[in-house]
Amino acid sequence: MVSQNSYEKDTKKLETARNRFISEVAKNIPLYNITPSAGRLYGTIFFSERPMTLDEMSKEMEMSKTSMSMNIRALLQADMVEQVWEKGVRKDLYKTEDDWYKSFSNVFVTRWSDATEKNKLAISDTKKLLKDLAEESRHDEIKERICWDLQKLESAEKYYEWLSEVVDLFETGEIFSIVPKK
Repeated sequence: MVSQNSYEKDTKKLETARNRFISEVAKNIPLYNITPSAGRLYGTIFFSERPMTLDEMSKEMEMSKTSMSMNIRALLQADMVEQVWEKGVRKDLYKTEDDWYKSFSNVFVTRWSDATEKNKLAISDTKKLLKDLAEESRHDEIKERICWDLQKLESAEKYYEWLSEVVDLFETGEIFSIVPKK
């Protein structure tokens, strides 16, 4: 017969093991532009044996329902959790998204396409400013420096064109034919 004390010890060990993963997720989740508390919430939902309500999350994490609501919204936007329905349950239920590749791709595309477009626009604006200055300036040294800067910007422009192609691979899912999901 298994003692209650043995069961409690094993439960404690189980929680310690789960907390190891949850802590690491919370440390690294800012890469997704998400707060560590949302990372801890993700880990809590991940290890839950069934979908959770905001009330259950709040109780489990000993945090306010408002905080749970804000964090769940961030996780939903990153496609890391999904809302599910169960017959007879009137409250919203959430579970982790099974497809981790989908959430990474979503965050990658969102962050990098936005940054890439902003940088490409900045390059275009800067090139125009430099070309206008080259036409106006009467100083050979300034014109040489402008020429040098334009060459650097051409190189940067090529990089951002390449990065746009990489983002497109994630957006279309073609990346998975190059690097298959495991």
